[in-house]
Amino acid sequence: MGLQLINIGFGNVVSANRIVSIVSPESAPIKRIVQIARDNNYLIDATYGRRTRAVIITDSSYIVLSAVQPETVGQRMIHQDELSDD
Repeated sequence: MGLQLINIGFGNVVSANRIVSIVSPESAPIKRIVQIARDNNYLIDATYGRRTRAVIITDSSYIVLSAVQPETVGQRMIHQDELSDD
């Protein structure tokens, strides 16, 4: 099993092996997590100024913001996993 990269929009990719969760940014706890990550320089904003639609939480405490819907990122992970099984 090699390095699997998932496209999170605008040509940006994240290592699928490092993703813990992909969530919507709407709830207060997630907004708090994003703000804490921003304050501690653990935030990666890959939205290119667009509205944040997905918050990707990694196993290394980095938080990645994406303009792609969480469902879309999840489907890309599932599709990538199916391709690697062949």
